Amino acid sequence: MAVMYNSSLLPLFCCLITIFLQFLSVDSGHSPPLAPALYVFGDSLFDSGNNNLLPTLAKANYPPYGVNFPEGVTGRFTDGRTVADLIAEYLGLPYAPPSISIRSSVRLTGLNYASGVCGILPETGSLFGKCLNLDDQINMFQKTVELKLMTHFGTKKDLSEYLSKSIFTFSIGNNDYINNYLLPLLYNSSKRYNPQQFSQLLVTKLSQGLKKLYELGARKMIVFELGPIGCMPNIKNKLKNSQGRCDEKANKLVWYYNNDLGSMLNELTSTLNGSTLVLGQVNSLGYDMIKNPPNYGLKDSSNSCCKSWSNGTLTCIPFQKPCPNTNPHFFWDGFHLTEAASVIIANGCIHGSSVCRPVNLEGLLKI
Repeated sequence: MAVMYNSSLLPLFCCLITIFLQFLSVDSGHSPPLAPALYVFGDSLFDSGNNNLLPTLAKANYPPYGVNFPEGVTGRFTDGRTVADLIAEYLGLPYAPPSISIRSSVRLTGLNYASGVCGILPETGSLFGKCLNLDDQINMFQKTVELKLMTHFGTKKDLSEYLSKSIFTFSIGNNDYINNYLLPLLYNSSKRYNPQQFSQLLVTKLSQGLKKLYELGARKMIVFELGPIGCMPNIKNKLKNSQGRCDEKANKLVWYYNNDLGSMLNELTSTLNGSTLVLGQVNSLGYDMIKNPPNYGLKDSSNSCCKSWSNGTLTCIPFQKPCPNTNPHFFWDGFHLTEAASVIIANGCIHGSSVCRPVNLEGLLKI
């Protein structure tokens, strides 16, 4: 895994910010946004409702999902806001709407292309129906640029300036392990590739996608690591005699990926002129939150907050009441974070010095 997070000050800092953000709402009407747009790519950690409009079994379009979100049920796979939503709030932008829902109008403040259960590889998630894999998402963004943004801005210079100042954020790759590599009866990836080879396959594919975004005009990108998937209820609760311990073999798999991801982002930043690719180092932070929840104002980092299928290891059972107070919980269901956990991660990336590197979001905006 990534190096264990050992800062003694950030946990307390994050706790205070968590409390503060519960009462803070950004009103972009009183000041201009810090960036012209936020474009979101990824999986169910960032999906804002795209899967609602796709023929897939992977949906979160029912209660108790959205129990703490201002608009209620939207298709977000959590109780409230995602990390992408919190970044939008900080930027002074509206939440990026699901791209599939925007057909004719032009949204200059950004779009969300993320799709639950999908991943970097095209076959990932296909078991559940249609979802938007990495290639799908980037191709959709290309259409946004060529068919809508180019028409709106008129000149390539104006469009380039807009895109170069916009923020692009990624959280993708989890499902390539959870719903692909770790399902040997359904996918042959673990037979074809050893862990190091599979990591390289994913990172190379992601690198190609980031290069295409750069060619389309993206310059400021935040790419989040994969979290400690072996600590998810979906994985650790299936272990025999686990007694709540994380599956460190699964965590080791994503360690290879995260290590390769950091090297790849550094290389792209050095070779793509004018680009800044930021690594969101959430693995060690998430692991420390799970192992030492009181340091972050949490109490339960093992169990899902909502009543989930298969003894708490899958998604929420429709219309069942979740735990009375979601704030002390790290996991919302068998896979996903609560808003409380997302607030800590987002704040670390926005303001902290140990999560998003080489610069946090505040610094990225100044570049």
